[in-house]
Amino acid sequence: MTEKTKKNSFIEGLKNPNSYVIILSLILVCMILTWIVPSGSYERVQDPASGRTVIDPQSFHYVEDKSVNIFGMLKAIPKGISASGGIIAFIFIISGTVELIRSTGAMDAAIIYLVQKMKGKDTPLLIFVTFLFTMLGAVFGFAEETIPFIPLGISMCLALGYDRMVGFHVVRTAAWIGFAGAFLNPFSIGVAQSIAELQLFSGLGYRIVCYIVFFLIGLWFILGYAKKVKNDPTQSVLYGYQGQRDESDFQLMDVKEFTARHKLVLLTFLVCLGFLVFGAIKYGWYTTELSALFLGFGILAGFIAGYNPNQIAREFTKGMKSVTYGALIVGFARAIVIILEEGMILDTIVYSFSQPLLGLGSSIAAIGMFIVQSFLNFFIGSSSGLAAATMPIMIPLADVLNITRQTAVLAFQFGDGITNMLWPAMIYYLVFADIPYNIWFKHVLKLNIILSVAGAVLVAIAQMINYGPF
Repeated sequence: MTEKTKKNSFIEGLKNPNSYVIILSLILVCMILTWIVPSGSYERVQDPASGRTVIDPQSFHYVEDKSVNIFGMLKAIPKGISASGGIIAFIFIISGTVELIRSTGAMDAAIIYLVQKMKGKDTPLLIFVTFLFTMLGAVFGFAEETIPFIPLGISMCLALGYDRMVGFHVVRTAAWIGFAGAFLNPFSIGVAQSIAELQLFSGLGYRIVCYIVFFLIGLWFILGYAKKVKNDPTQSVLYGYQGQRDESDFQLMDVKEFTARHKLVLLTFLVCLGFLVFGAIKYGWYTTELSALFLGFGILAGFIAGYNPNQIAREFTKGMKSVTYGALIVGFARAIVIILEEGMILDTIVYSFSQPLLGLGSSIAAIGMFIVQSFLNFFIGSSSGLAAATMPIMIPLADVLNITRQTAVLAFQFGDGITNMLWPAMIYYLVFADIPYNIWFKHVLKLNIILSVAGAVLVAIAQMINYGPF
């Protein structure tokens, strides 16, 4: 390799950094932050209204320096992988199950049938799928649960003449938009309102208005991009990108007929998804229960397809192998939070962000709450975790600033939801579409900015109309 080739390769690496390089860079930055930001802590108490452990907003104090050294930073990575074991196992098992079911040809036959039936009606189909997944995000708080659908959305959109990005948008981006504009999401609204001592899911009317605004913005963005790519494939943001996976992995199989066995396999998969929704809503199932559910139904579908045990194992492990790169990203991303917690600067960051809001007018302060929550969402990726860490501070602050508690919850909801699609913690979703993070970030930044502006306006309006009941 010549010096010029080496130089070009190095420059290309800087332009298109590997996802692990991005995560490791952020881990390094967080370690350095523990050397700069003083360690501090809030006292934790049990909230009588929700029964959750929350922060006492009056108890912040600085503590002895707990800065993390290089060896501590490196240890945070295996700790993060260990702490994220449930989600990592979920990703592996979901991927194995989907690959197993796809190998039967049932999904591909169904998609081909649907595409043929909807020929010339691409836009209504994209609108319907986008609406469906925004509703799953808005009502049920779907996040990891969307993973099985990403390959299906991509296969459908490729068959219709779009790119992988459109397939990812109509499934995962749509769910993010619905999550941000949610009106019944128990994981964000439910937890935040319980801490704020508001009636569960109160303020529903205005939240539905917010959902409609977010949905229309998201639909405009997705359909606009889809139309551009359909008219000229070179306009795809992925044009010329040499992916980690072969394009054929996303292409539909050449299935000539949608057979009775295909339909039975697909029915098994749909029953599995029905149990997923029921279990998540009724019993609060999460990664462990959902992993077990998919594992059982995947094996059953394999036998229905006529596979022997070796064939089932072969297809299942093939699916798991394809997502190793992305599954482990979850653990690396978790290391960021572990470093901030061990350095005891997470509470200091929350405290520092909340103090400037004290000197602002109520409407501006409400927007400020939204902005603060958006930044804190980088450090605390869990919706319920972010609510537990910030709402005990934001609610008394809202009372002092004459901001309604319902508005404070709305500011939390938008801050927690909109930037989810930007922060590196979500890289593992992109692996299912073979989309590099740097290309994704530049592409979706416009949507985030527009949603953020709309969110700020909606929060300000909420404060102006005295959004309540209090």
